[in-house]
Amino acid sequence: MKLSKMHVKTLREVPAEAEISSHILLLRAHMIRKLVSGVYGFMPFGSRVLRKIEAIIREEMDAKGAQEILMSAVQPAELWQESGRWQAYGPELWRIKDRNQRDFCLGPTHEEIFTDIARNEINSHRQLPQNLYQIQTKYRDEKRPRFGLIRSREFIMKDAYSFDKDWEGLDQSYRDMYDAYARIFTRCGLEFRAVEADSGAIGGSNSHEFCALSEVGESQIAYCDHCDMAATTERAACVDEQAPAEAELALEEVLTPDTKSIEDLCAFLHIEQKKTIKALLFEIADSEKYKYVAAFIRGDRELNMIKLINALDIPEYAIEFADEAAMGEKTGAVGGFTGPMGLHDCCIVVDSELLAAKNMVAGACKTDHHVKNVNYGRDYKGDIVAELKVIKEGDPCPQCGAPVKMTRGIEVGQVFKLGTKYSEPMGAVYKDESMEEKPIVMGCYGIGVTRTMAAIVEQHHDENGIIWPVSVAPYHVIVTLVNSTDPVQSALAEELHDRLEAAGLEVILDDRDERAGVKFKDADLIGIPVRITVGKKAGDRIVEYKLRADKASVDKEAEQAIADAVEFISARRRG
Repeated sequence: MKLSKMHVKTLREVPAEAEISSHILLLRAHMIRKLVSGVYGFMPFGSRVLRKIEAIIREEMDAKGAQEILMSAVQPAELWQESGRWQAYGPELWRIKDRNQRDFCLGPTHEEIFTDIARNEINSHRQLPQNLYQIQTKYRDEKRPRFGLIRSREFIMKDAYSFDKDWEGLDQSYRDMYDAYARIFTRCGLEFRAVEADSGAIGGSNSHEFCALSEVGESQIAYCDHCDMAATTERAACVDEQAPAEAELALEEVLTPDTKSIEDLCAFLHIEQKKTIKALLFEIADSEKYKYVAAFIRGDRELNMIKLINALDIPEYAIEFADEAAMGEKTGAVGGFTGPMGLHDCCIVVDSELLAAKNMVAGACKTDHHVKNVNYGRDYKGDIVAELKVIKEGDPCPQCGAPVKMTRGIEVGQVFKLGTKYSEPMGAVYKDESMEEKPIVMGCYGIGVTRTMAAIVEQHHDENGIIWPVSVAPYHVIVTLVNSTDPVQSALAEELHDRLEAAGLEVILDDRDERAGVKFKDADLIGIPVRITVGKKAGDRIVEYKLRADKASVDKEAEQAIADAVEFISARRRG
């Protein structure tokens, strides 16, 4: 392939909207092209990388016995209403209507569709287990798309669904997919961790998130060097600190003017933050049980919103911070001075750590006043008690007690044990050996293909551009012709191109009428693993050989350059 014939338009300047390396470099290398916010097209080089990633996914999924199909992205509302997710999924579900005003959505995921397949086409235990997957475009109406392919409104995903007779079968399917994912991300050249994760809007019991380690990742990961604990902070359990034994003292209301924050309160009373109770006030949409929620944690702790949402058993979209004045009129809460005593007509959620904490300071539900010596059980009780804290670096590991460490990652895949979450409400059953109907036990397994592409760039780049791993590189070798008007150089460059292609490598020849410096910059930006430059020494059959990951180049005889390129690529092309 000659670069002069390809549709490529690299950029020298950093695009104004790009914030992180992958977004910047994929735009500059003309691998992606923005249509509108959160929606990108894939140009020739980018499309080739996507196909490479998809090929790796297909190989590993097929090796585990999964079967590829392709379903529509347009899904009827009726299926989502059957599962209960039409409202529960929230505003990110991209809802549309046809000309007859029938409701549809653009699928962010396909649990309902695949469950519908199972209930209509699987009826006997002899048909189980099965695993069906697809690689398809998905849609999510993101409130704030950002970071290019990391958080977009249209994205390519591989989603798979396993169907088993029982939980033992699901366990095996889950292990198979876990192993396949580890192989996929390893072959893609990613450094990653598989960590316990919250199942979110997908639901189910157990879930693991595969995170490509990166400082720009939205997933924060807690892990332990002394045991196998690794989890997103949304999921990671936080150990309650044992409070020192104290006799419960009498309540004492104190004047605390202008102390709405924990920091101001502690400075005013000369106490530690861990001796205070922090209140966070929320409003719940469309709840038949309660409109307002007051959550209480120790003053030095941070509230884990996902744990609170799970404790309340509500969808994530349904909760928001309350208007303090409006909530105060209904419940007695007072902004900045709310405590667990004196509240009414709201749900009180208490962090488990507070149960043993003695003689705490809490808001008095009265402007400029707090109460000393507040104790759980004697002075207040929670409607819900749950562990609500965010784990922090240095906190004790919930498994072994060693200090926890933190890192960040980009979520590139997640696996879920759905169980019967979808099969029971949608009637996906099979007949066992005794002809008794039983619900199919399901698993769900997703990989963000476009996210994986971005994650690879985040981990594999330098100041000059992308450094693609051979397994996913758009081409293996770029032959750079310094002077396209020189017949000797042109002949050798063509020979190298043809012989490398004949050896099974994917090669492009940069024969453009551009300065050598421009060609070198583009080669580095695009990130082809091997560059062979044909220049002034072509008459002696000497070329410049350079690996993209190396700083220096070396002169080699043309035959040796071909042999070295073939050996290098062949050893690495499967990842």
